Amino acid sequence: MGGEAESVGGVQQGVRSQMGSSASSRGVAINLLLVAAKLVAGLLAGSVSVVADGLNNLMDAAGSIITWAGFKMAGKKADKEHPYGHGRYEYLAGLGAAVLILVIGVELGRSGIEEILRPSPIKLSPLLFGVLAASILVKAWMAVYYSRIGRRMGSSALKAVAADSWNDVLATGAVLLSAVLYRLTGAHLDGWAAVLVALFILYNGWGLVRETISQLVGEAPAPELVDYICEKISRHEQVLGIHDLIVHDYGPGRRYVSAHVEMPGDEDPMVTHDIIDAIERRFLEEDHIHLIIHYDPVPRK
Repeated sequence: MGGEAESVGGVQQGVRSQMGSSASSRGVAINLLLVAAKLVAGLLAGSVSVVADGLNNLMDAAGSIITWAGFKMAGKKADKEHPYGHGRYEYLAGLGAAVLILVIGVELGRSGIEEILRPSPIKLSPLLFGVLAASILVKAWMAVYYSRIGRRMGSSALKAVAADSWNDVLATGAVLLSAVLYRLTGAHLDGWAAVLVALFILYNGWGLVRETISQLVGEAPAPELVDYICEKISRHEQVLGIHDLIVHDYGPGRRYVSAHVEMPGDEDPMVTHDIIDAIERRFLEEDHIHLIIHYDPVPRK
């Protein structure tokens, strides 16, 4: 569990904000390049699915902008109105990115149905195949990159962007496959492929919406985190028991924890106070967890 605590709190808030903003800015630039390339290739080929895939990347760019804004807001220092910081803005950014995934799924599904009902001829070219293949490679790299950064930072927003990038790989892969089949057999499968991918995107998007809403509402702490906190407090020989542990989550890296800790009642209060201070300070320095311990004196066993 030490790795879990480190992945969430091991990155300083200032560094975290900088890393998140940098990753989001990179996403905006890459997605805008993909939008331009796909729109040119799609319009020249007369391919509705390629144009729709380009608009999909435009939505991705908008999602990256939302994520960037979320990190900027989350990085603001605590103030009088928000004494626990602004970390939950990052959860809001994650929710915004997840909702955009749903919008993309609906739009792709609508485009696919229109293509099934009114198929249009496609003028295939090396440019079209090259753009689609390059997009798949770039999006796969982005998915791995955002997934790694998201895990390191414990960021639901970046995890949502990583999931969306994998969805883009599938969506563009379906468009490329349908183009290949169209060239080899003349079968017009763009619409059917788009509908299947849209359903997959909607399924994953809804899961991300539920996850981020749960974080905003206030979900129960992970059992691994509770076990880690209790085990670390119990390492001190004077600790006889722990109960009534409460975890408050005000955003990634902003956890406030309170716990009742049982210690020998016949111990010098000054010594007990120093021990409690040392435990609380260790959690803040090593895990970025603000721990408040309530001392419960009990008979020594």
